[in-house]
Amino acid sequence: MRTLAVVAMLFAALPAAAVGAKKWQGIEPGVSKRDEVTQKFGEPSRVVTADGKEIIAYFGKEAIKGTSQAQFKVDPTSKVIERIDVFPGPVIDKETIENSYGEACPNGPPPAAPCFLKKMTDEFRTYYLYPKLGLAIFFNEDGKTVHSLIFTTQKAAK
Repeated sequence: MRTLAVVAMLFAALPAAAVGAKKWQGIEPGVSKRDEVTQKFGEPSRVVTADGKEIIAYFGKEAIKGTSQAQFKVDPTSKVIERIDVFPGPVIDKETIENSYGEACPNGPPPAAPCFLKKMTDEFRTYYLYPKLGLAIFFNEDGKTVHSLIFTTQKAAK
């Protein structure tokens, strides 16, 4: 969990941009507003403030379909969604991720299509970074199944 917090801090330290973010459930980081989230998903399970940002969370009986939990990080001034952290309910494997979002980036210039850079956390856990999508996918300790997906702006994902 410490690893995810460190990576989350790295993402949080980067400024948001409204271009190139991957939407999740119709909500786009850097573009969508807090009201759009509550209109689409209802009242959240919990709202907290951390590091000057509002975090609205859906879990338990309010969990969004297909998730065990989803968190939306909101800029308190603009009310724009900066980041979405999704913890999937069902098991998702690497093959499904690669078929859904793209394969590994080749050596050399990046292709036009989205591809991932395989990264390692300080705790030696694998994650895929899709810079063109503003998406990071963290794997469980088994290295084969998804722990969480972080949707952010394309600029923050670099």
